[in-house]
Amino acid sequence: MSGLLYPYQQRWFKDRSRFKLGRFARQTGKTFTTTLEIVDDVHEAEIKKARAPWVILSRGERQAQEAMEEGVMRHNAAYGAALKVLREDADFYDEESGIRRRALQLIYPSGNKITALPANPDTARGFSANVFLDEFAFHKDSRKIWTALFPVISAGWRIRVTSTPNGKGNKFYDLATAGPEAGWSQHTVDIYQAVKEGLPRDPQQLRAALMDEDAWAQEFELQWLDEATSWLSYDLINSVEHDHAGIADHYMGGPCYVGVDIATRSDNFVIWVDELVGDVLWTREVIVRKRISFAEMDALQDDVEQRYKVARYCMDQTGMGEKPVEDAKRRYGHTRVEGVLFTAANKQTLATLIKESFEDRKSRIPMGDEKLRGDLHRVRKITSPTGAPRFDADADANGHADRFWAKALACLAAHGVQGPVHVSSRPSPGREAVVSQLQGYLG
Repeated sequence: MSGLLYPYQQRWFKDRSRFKLGRFARQTGKTFTTTLEIVDDVHEAEIKKARAPWVILSRGERQAQEAMEEGVMRHNAAYGAALKVLREDADFYDEESGIRRRALQLIYPSGNKITALPANPDTARGFSANVFLDEFAFHKDSRKIWTALFPVISAGWRIRVTSTPNGKGNKFYDLATAGPEAGWSQHTVDIYQAVKEGLPRDPQQLRAALMDEDAWAQEFELQWLDEATSWLSYDLINSVEHDHAGIADHYMGGPCYVGVDIATRSDNFVIWVDELVGDVLWTREVIVRKRISFAEMDALQDDVEQRYKVARYCMDQTGMGEKPVEDAKRRYGHTRVEGVLFTAANKQTLATLIKESFEDRKSRIPMGDEKLRGDLHRVRKITSPTGAPRFDADADANGHADRFWAKALACLAAHGVQGPVHVSSRPSPGREAVVSQLQGYLG
């Protein structure tokens, strides 16, 4: 098998240390190589009639399925048909989303199992086995998962931890930056090292096409980004990601709150649909379009109006937003549509609402959407020369943090019912009046 691997993959595969951590650039084969090690270990154990169960904990159900089907089953087939392996998946109920999940399992003749499933503190606690934490920096509640998991492997089991960096606020960062006294065998492979050792990639071409220096530094050069000025840290974003969010088919028929960020030129037009389930805003759909006409905007909103029970819209009324807001009020009713001018004071309120919603775990957003994650992380709190806070983001090929503001507007739409933010096309009132109106609305 080693002849099919690049040298850095061979080093990882052959290292059978009990505690092993790999910090790899994106798409360099970390999951492929680790699942190969797992299959190799189980086959060796089967020959010796020994125990070698493995559990793969992934960030979501789709990632667990990929690890099992594109990794474990593919390698198992390559090892030949000497062992008859039974595929036996098990369903379990996810109390958070109210939807059934799957634990994917391969069962070997001697009873060894390879199980792949989405990670959370409860699933981490429920096994006695060797463990592979796949893309651990992106796991929600990574510290709680680690606290629940470590006693499980303390009886002599091995652990494999791989990921690309994802900020500094997670357990993967702690493990990856620990000194040699912690006892971890550490492997680090950035994109340049991988290419040097045979991976067929063109770093310059990839960097130019990505057009996001922070993303390149973090995901390909493996740098730990300083998040001091980012309003939403990657760890906070991780904490509200869910692989059942962002799927329209999961709409349960409840009231929806919609945020609309308006743009017709270089930035994105974004409609964010949240359904209130209990006291949590579950993202049902995020619609993103670029360079569309006002008529197309209206058609997209009409489609949302038809498919969801929308209780309230909050829309960006700044500049070119005047007409879409006016049209939406006429079609859906003045009491259900509120326009919001993006003044400094209003942007501070919107930024505070989205952050509080994330910190209180009152939102669930789609998992693994890199453009969405980039928009949410891109907004920064900047202190002006006068000392007043300002919230802004650098524009890039993906827009101007448009998804962030659409989600913030959806949070505003769902926040309280005391009264609307008063905005009209007339000249805006002074800052104190705006703050007073917003405080009255937010209670």
